[in-house]
Amino acid sequence: MATTRTGESGHAEHFGYVIFIAAAAAMGGFLFGYDSSVINGAVTGIQKHFNVGTNATGFAVSSALLGSAFGAWIAGPIADRIGRVKVMLIASVLFVISGVLSGLAFSIVDLSIWRIVGGIAIGIASVVAPTYIAEIAPPQYRGRLGSLQQMAIVTGIFVSQLINYGLAQAANGQTTNNIWGLQAWRWMLIIEAFPALLYGGLALAVPESPRYLIATHQTSRAQNVLHKVEGDNLDVDGRIAEIDHVIRSEHKPRFRDLLGPNGFVLPIVLIGIGLSIFQQFVGINVIFYYSSLLWQSVGYNVSSSLLLSVSTSIVNVVGTIVAISVIDRVGRKPLALIGSLGMTAALAVVAWAFSHVDKTSGVGSIPKSYGTTAIVGAHVFVFFFAMSWGVVVWVLLGEMFPNKIRALALSVAASFQWLANFAVSQSFPSLSRWSLTGSYTIYAVMALLSFFFVLKFVKETKGKALEEMG
Repeated sequence: MATTRTGESGHAEHFGYVIFIAAAAAMGGFLFGYDSSVINGAVTGIQKHFNVGTNATGFAVSSALLGSAFGAWIAGPIADRIGRVKVMLIASVLFVISGVLSGLAFSIVDLSIWRIVGGIAIGIASVVAPTYIAEIAPPQYRGRLGSLQQMAIVTGIFVSQLINYGLAQAANGQTTNNIWGLQAWRWMLIIEAFPALLYGGLALAVPESPRYLIATHQTSRAQNVLHKVEGDNLDVDGRIAEIDHVIRSEHKPRFRDLLGPNGFVLPIVLIGIGLSIFQQFVGINVIFYYSSLLWQSVGYNVSSSLLLSVSTSIVNVVGTIVAISVIDRVGRKPLALIGSLGMTAALAVVAWAFSHVDKTSGVGSIPKSYGTTAIVGAHVFVFFFAMSWGVVVWVLLGEMFPNKIRALALSVAASFQWLANFAVSQSFPSLSRWSLTGSYTIYAVMALLSFFFVLKFVKETKGKALEEMG
């Protein structure tokens, strides 16, 4: 009996350690969520303070995504060169710089510049966290631990919306009012520096990826890490030999390695790019970047619109918890298919509800029953996204590529995700002026197409070791 208890204790100890280091890496996801969605509460204040129109506002909101695409593009090669942990530290510094200086911006131009700097950090975090977690997690837990990245993202979104609402209330409902010597929207951006500093501290406390250590001939360090994360019963020498064999059979990845013998991009890379694009083309980030303006445009006041943003972020967290609890049992592909159908139906309902917006007076308004329908539909859409595509895409991108191109292919796929995000975010202000119904109909069509894309092209990765991906 004592032996059993000791074994269980040892298992709990190493699994607890794995959770800690995976959560530390996922802190980058928290900042990813905070930075990308905090603008939702600040956008009204930014627009009023700098007296800019929808095009300039749209660029200020979406400019971070250009930085994100660049950050995601360079993250993989840099992580392979200097290690995953050092890249996390770089992202932490960039988050601090962006948060403070964007909050102190004196024009829409430098605000956009510092938003781009934060975007670079987001892009880096979006690549290094799933790569690191996938490489350090035992195969039987990898889906759940990989889901911590998305859990951190949605928590960051929730916290940012909660802070936005609290600051707006402290400023008497107007984000251009001063609190503690600065306008409320500025504090929304500056506060990001605090979790960014925590991220840097956590990055200093976690070990380097064993795959990186083996690739750089630091075998003894790799042995220590593997013992800590997989327990003393692991055949460490056998695992190191397995990883080393895979690494030795590889050469340093270059972008031409993503091409097949016919000169075209490898199908698996195209599938990763497709997943990334569809994740954005369903319009999820319209909810998280523009929902305060969206609800104001149909008659809700600033406080009510920010409170609705808080409620959707809560639904986002709940959906993500559902995904984490079932992804290693149900699998990645079934969750994505369920989510696609749920999002299609919810978006169609939102499109129908917005067809009843009345703009005859020049100020948008919507009858209460249809407004309630739009709100419920938006919340249902967020839930289905969170319990499926929000988690599944990041887990798949961390798993689906062969070892020899994983970091590089993930960087490319994530870059396309940010470019797609930029396209959606930049276009929404113009699309919404044209037609909210038309906008949400487009997103519904994309959600439906995502179902058939997954059905035909995506293969299940549940329970497979990373070395099995071919």
